[in-house]
Amino acid sequence: MALQLIPDPSLAERTTLRLGGHAEVEAVVRDAADLDELGTFLTRQTLRPFVIGRGSNLLARDGRCDLALIRVADTPGPVRVERTGERLTVRCGAALGLPGLLGWAQRAGMTGLEGLTGIPGTVGGAVAMNAGSYGVEFGQRVSRVRLWSPAGGLTWVDADRCVFSYRHFSAPDLPAGRLVWEVELLLDESSPSAVRRAMREVYDKKRATQPVTARSAGCVFKNPEGDSAGRLLDRAGMKGMRRGHMAFSDMHANFLINLGGGTSAQALELIELGREAVKTRFGVTLEMEVIVL
Repeated sequence: MALQLIPDPSLAERTTLRLGGHAEVEAVVRDAADLDELGTFLTRQTLRPFVIGRGSNLLARDGRCDLALIRVADTPGPVRVERTGERLTVRCGAALGLPGLLGWAQRAGMTGLEGLTGIPGTVGGAVAMNAGSYGVEFGQRVSRVRLWSPAGGLTWVDADRCVFSYRHFSAPDLPAGRLVWEVELLLDESSPSAVRRAMREVYDKKRATQPVTARSAGCVFKNPEGDSAGRLLDRAGMKGMRRGHMAFSDMHANFLINLGGGTSAQALELIELGREAVKTRFGVTLEMEVIVL
């Protein structure tokens, strides 16, 4: 299957915040054979490559971006591979939606990921950002990752050769420009009903405290050590603060939401207002969790 190139892709249509202008091109990869074509394509152009996934955790600027978006489609799995002691190894492709993986694990009676309930995006994105919630980080369950780069091709990398930290993943001894292709996870056995109850508990807590159905990119800022960015923003008066059709949620101050018709300029203005307010009030400089394109 040939690599598909889509000209002038809309970033607003490809991000959960529904913001942004257009990239130059999107390369859609459907199988491993397409990766060779992708490598050739990337070496022949000067655009900045960026793996888009499902567009969560992203804030795309207005106007045109000099980006070559990369999207993996038609991903395999998940499948149960083997038993390792009391744990089960599960393999899945990077383009699989994280909610889809959690639903499959629930039906199969596999536990360990329930804290990630309600997080959108893909498995590849969960690796790349070490997605975390309610005491669970994705990297804690990773056994190995299959990475691709134009220079090195496809390579399986054991978790002990990777670095997983707060919203961070890297494989220091491999070539740069990597794309997550597959991942193997170690999960524990449980019952479908027990996993369902745990997922429901997490989702109910999030629904009561976070704008889970709004147009959002998740948390804007990383939590500073020993504190909560949401608490600091709330105390600094940012909860519910609006600029045009963008706002910090009145449910959780660390969630930026598009009320409909918002712009990236309005979002970026709010982000700077929030950062300055927290710096002035508490002397803390918040770091971005959302990636700005």
